Amino acid sequence: MTSWNGLNTAYFTEDKDDHIYNALVRSIVEHQLLPGSKLPEEALAEVFSVSRTGIRRVLQRLAAVQLVTLLPKRGAHVTTPDAQESRDVFATRKILECANLPQVIAHCQSPHLVAMKKLVQEEKRAHDERNGAAAIRLSAAFHVQLQAISGNKVLTESVSQLTLRSSLAIAAWGAPWQQGCRCHDHDDLIDLLKKRDVAGLTESMAHHFDSIVASLRFEQNNGHTPDFAQIFGTRKPVTGKDAD
Repeated sequence: MTSWNGLNTAYFTEDKDDHIYNALVRSIVEHQLLPGSKLPEEALAEVFSVSRTGIRRVLQRLAAVQLVTLLPKRGAHVTTPDAQESRDVFATRKILECANLPQVIAHCQSPHLVAMKKLVQEEKRAHDERNGAAAIRLSAAFHVQLQAISGNKVLTESVSQLTLRSSLAIAAWGAPWQQGCRCHDHDDLIDLLKKRDVAGLTESMAHHFDSIVASLRFEQNNGHTPDFAQIFGTRKPVTGKDAD
């Protein structure tokens, strides 16, 4: 199954409870469920028409990929990465993505450039329309698909996973309208990729991540309980094993 950022990833599979799991992942990384949001089992069970046991399984899976935090006697809430963790996520992406750029350039062909340009155009449109969910998704897709040009599937999967945690960091510490990356940065990166300028592309990518971190506002957030019915809408009852 294709993930929210355009890559086939283990975060999105087709096992039991996945329709709920995938809906929650998308709502978290697209900033509908913000860091610190409480995730009561009873409320989620009601909106998805499943048992609390089923919801508990999903929350445990989300905790395993660090999108949800489970605390004894306090229940589940969307993970709020602290300032140092947020910096570390972007620092790790900077190291991985910059180091792989020579391979990206070596494997880049004209169809890759066309596809990347199309992604940036769609991202600009999302920003113009203030479509936050699409802007976040397309911003992540740009970075994932750029690294995928290299053919290094392991590194591309790592970047894909890190984009989820990057979205949490931006949701926790970003400005009110900071959805993904700055479009003009992505335009500049494509121009340098087209010129096959390894040094320039690496320097611009590093500056790109430094600018994101510099824009974050490391202040405390307070948890709240979202309106799940509004976020997820009407859900069809789950039958069979999914209702366990």
